[in-house]
Amino acid sequence: MMKTFLKTFFPMFYTESEPERARDDRGRLVGDDKSTPTVNEAWVGGQAPAPKKAAPKKPAPKKRGRPKGSKNKPTKYPKMKKYK
Repeated sequence: MMKTFLKTFFPMFYTESEPERARDDRGRLVGDDKSTPTVNEAWVGGQAPAPKKAAPKKPAPKKRGRPKGSKNKPTKYPKMKKYK
């Protein structure tokens, strides 16, 4: 909350910036050079941002209707009562 307050009301004092992808002279994104393991050329400054945590999954909503193992399944032809 403090970050958003500083960012909106005092942008000149807010120094933390989001990482930015590196681009070449044509404006295309630059990839990482695997031969230099300590520097990441794909990002300006050489450091990649930390991966974001995934949001927890919500449980699936309860299904309605007949339970799977129930005995009251609809039949193809209903049984006819025999009269004597």
